[in-house]
Amino acid sequence: MKWPLKRLNDLGYVSRGRSKNRPRDAAHLYGGDYPFIQTGDVKHSNLYITQYTQTYSEAGLAQSRLWPIGTLCITIAANIADTSILSFEACFPDSIIGFIPDPKEADARFIKYSFDALLQKQYQNFSKGAAQDNLSQEKLLSIDIPAPSVDLQTKIADVLASYDAMIENNRRRIALLEQAARHLYEEWFVRFRFPGYEHTKFINGLPVGWQLKRLDELCHDVREHADPSKLDVDTPYIGLEHLPRRSITLCDWGKAEDVTSSKFCFSVNDILFGKIRPYFHKVGFALIDGITSSDAIVIRPNEGHLFSYCLCLLSSDIFVAFASKTVKEGSKMPRADWKFLREQKFSFPTKDVLEDFNAKIAPLTAQLKILAFQTKKAMTARDLLLPRLMNGEVEV
Repeated sequence: MKWPLKRLNDLGYVSRGRSKNRPRDAAHLYGGDYPFIQTGDVKHSNLYITQYTQTYSEAGLAQSRLWPIGTLCITIAANIADTSILSFEACFPDSIIGFIPDPKEADARFIKYSFDALLQKQYQNFSKGAAQDNLSQEKLLSIDIPAPSVDLQTKIADVLASYDAMIENNRRRIALLEQAARHLYEEWFVRFRFPGYEHTKFINGLPVGWQLKRLDELCHDVREHADPSKLDVDTPYIGLEHLPRRSITLCDWGKAEDVTSSKFCFSVNDILFGKIRPYFHKVGFALIDGITSSDAIVIRPNEGHLFSYCLCLLSSDIFVAFASKTVKEGSKMPRADWKFLREQKFSFPTKDVLEDFNAKIAPLTAQLKILAFQTKKAMTARDLLLPRLMNGEVEV
């Protein structure tokens, strides 16, 4: 089925975001009440943008603009042609283009899915060859977009959005479970408010019976190299782009067919730690065997009963902040150094406290695994259906 072709500006209003300064150059523009969406926020969103990491002050808003709910955000620098829809009013910089659909011409969700299925690679091809990839608004408006009637766009978008709703619901549940695990770790091992702490004596700041243990007494790094030429093309591959921000649950991965350089092998329940600054917040545990980028440290607990403790420690805010201070400088991308990290000591509990902690964390990680596989299946089903719906191969 062939649909009419139209340009993006025929389907609605198109304009670049506005931002004259970076945070380090004009601190007074930031830290207020107005969400400020950046390219990374778009990349790590699903159908809708629901989270952000920066805000504008009144002064920031004055040199920018507030885009309405339902605006489609399209990145034109850093992460080329990533898209997501605002679920709240927000500002964004000129590295993002905003599209507000004409309700008589387009459904923002359909246009977003068009980018995902048909247009993203075309736009990325426009940006290749420069020192830093970027995509101009002129180029963005030069490619034709299949545009059936709004009613048909909405029907197609409804089908695909049902998968995204399931994915987003699972991610919210994952976030709550992770929050519970993180809170428990901090209560017991940072604040020392573990069961029975009221009746426990402390010596030199540690509960009696607890120890300070070096990290390498608890876990070790794995450096088993994988030769891409000898890998099955379907071997799971996890790069830094697959590691979620501030989450320990890996719901997404690629395949070895996309890999050309040497990588590290990992196994189920290994912990992957993004070692390049600023990616130390990217920490997750493996649900499968596979290979990962050499920009990640593969960390394996020395014994199975140490898994919950090591996972919570390595993904804690305290450890991430510590890793940020122990980087190897002298390169364009400073890296955390395992040789320094492994020597650091952390509070380690008695056998009874550790067993109690494991008993509380194990059900949480088991549920995280179930939700992660459900999410992966939903993403796979959506991605298989996406191009067939968007080119009219499957009718709705």
